[in-house]
Amino acid sequence: MNKVDDNPSRADRVHATRELILAAAERLFAEHGVVAVSNRQVSEAAGQGNNTAVGYHFGTKADLVRAIARKHLAQIEEIRQGMVAQAGPDADIRWWLSCLVRPVTEHLAAAGSPTWFARFGAQVMTDPTLRPIIVEETQSSPSLVRVMAGLNSCTPDLSDEVRAERLDMARQLLVHMIGERERALADNTPTPRATWHDAATGLIDALVGLWLAPVTNDS
Repeated sequence: MNKVDDNPSRADRVHATRELILAAAERLFAEHGVVAVSNRQVSEAAGQGNNTAVGYHFGTKADLVRAIARKHLAQIEEIRQGMVAQAGPDADIRWWLSCLVRPVTEHLAAAGSPTWFARFGAQVMTDPTLRPIIVEETQSSPSLVRVMAGLNSCTPDLSDEVRAERLDMARQLLVHMIGERERALADNTPTPRATWHDAATGLIDALVGLWLAPVTNDS
């Protein structure tokens, strides 16, 4: 009779260690900012006796940030692709903005509380050296390309400059409002909306108003 080996393989141990490091880094970066957290602190929080564990498994801090982003964005992309696939020829601006917002809030709702990804994203997006990582990762998203095409088709009268400006406003609102709600939930403080679904609805309402606001000509 063959003896069953209950010991995890080296690959399993490596995967488990990487997951511990990712979770610890995401939480610390969300709570304290990326620059303020050292690899040593991440290793200690992940229960790793070797302080070089972060560098061994991920390389630079930028590589670690990218790994955290990819882990979440892959799941968000899957949700968004499902929504985009349901878009019909009469999809309006509210639908496309829903495709922008709800995949993120649904991902956070499914993860339970507390979560740290929204605050992590807010920290990274305000760091000029790390922000390009998130921008690069999201620009490669096929579903976001389709969402942007849908938004453009719903706002044919907007100039390229105004459209780019409103996209940047929408991004700021999305990142920081979701981050603030996540922070409130972690701190057990009241939130304007009871659920992530309702919070997404309020955010979509605001974004529809932003995109459809009249453009003032000061010339």
